[in-house]
Amino acid sequence: MKQIILSLILLLTVKVSYGQDLLEKISETDFTIGETIKIKSQLLNETRDLNIYLPMNYSQDSLKNYPVIYLLDGSKNEDFIHISGIVQFGSFSWINMIPESIVVGIANVDRKRDFTYPSQSELDQKEFPTSGKSEKFISFIEKELQPFIDSEYRTTEMKTIIGQSLGGLLATEILFKEPELFDNYIIVSPSLWWDDEKLLDENPKTYHSKKSIYIAGGKEGEVMERTAKELYDKLNKSKEQNTDLIYKFLEDKTHGDALHIAVYNAFENIFKQKKE
Repeated sequence: MKQIILSLILLLTVKVSYGQDLLEKISETDFTIGETIKIKSQLLNETRDLNIYLPMNYSQDSLKNYPVIYLLDGSKNEDFIHISGIVQFGSFSWINMIPESIVVGIANVDRKRDFTYPSQSELDQKEFPTSGKSEKFISFIEKELQPFIDSEYRTTEMKTIIGQSLGGLLATEILFKEPELFDNYIIVSPSLWWDDEKLLDENPKTYHSKKSIYIAGGKEGEVMERTAKELYDKLNKSKEQNTDLIYKFLEDKTHGDALHIAVYNAFENIFKQKKE
């Protein structure tokens, strides 16, 4: 028995040594999908991180410009990596779902502050004590962020915003109040319960440029499901010919996993229509 054990040990030692002889690490480098830059916002009076994904061919063709996708909740540990992956996949030449695009992930500092307008609800005020500064954040996007991105990168005029949950609330507020900031609105699981659903009582500002609006949500409870559908119904009643409006109920998804399938579906629908 002892002889058998010694033989097995010898055999394993030989195999490990043989494997080590075959494989040698030559080098090691970091693997990245983008870059992080810091900007100083005068309007917000703070430093903000932007996570930037550039198309694979960005540096190879200095004459080509690219659409920009602005991603709320765009921190590295939030949605930036996942959404950038969908953008990269969708823009492969053999997929050709969306054009090659720049992704700007806006990293959060205080999303409850930045993504909400002042609520009259005492419960909202109690649970979100820093809330109510969305007007300033929207101004930051319009007057600082978009001009900065356009000056630093080769961009086209096409701009898309993606927002989920409170980010979906903010994207809806922008659509209602400053619709010309973006051409495409991808609104997923919007927190329209905010302020006792009062945003749904507002009349959206008129716009004249072409818009694509995609609204989606999963099985997220009566309030979330109802208000997302009410948003679609409200927009559909006043929809102009210059608007493509889509609503999807993702019955097998929840608040936690609806975003990625919704964004993929939105890209398929929005950019398919732009090709036609």
